[in-house]
Amino acid sequence: MKTYLLSIYQPDGPAPDADTLETVMRELAILNEEIVASGGLLFTDGLQPPGGSTVVCAVGDGRVELSEGAYLSGPDHLGGLWIIRAPHRDAAVAWARKAALATGLPIEVRSFQS
Repeated sequence: MKTYLLSIYQPDGPAPDADTLETVMRELAILNEEIVASGGLLFTDGLQPPGGSTVVCAVGDGRVELSEGAYLSGPDHLGGLWIIRAPHRDAAVAWARKAALATGLPIEVRSFQS
């Protein structure tokens, strides 16, 4: 079994309306139950919007600089993640496919090095 990070990217801006959000959250709960039942879920959670982020960058001589807000700017931000165990990449992609269908948002699949 390998470990994979499934990252969900959502557009900047206001959250979806309450009805849409309720539907998405219900679909995600079902998906999470399926991953748990498969024995593959290690961790999952959503993230706060990037406006509350702090970026810490090394600038040399043991010093760091802090900046407020997201490290990368663009129309989308990392909105949540799953860390899963799957027998192979195709199985991880199958979970990502279900997540994309549940949310209507892009899901990135990356394996951990170990």
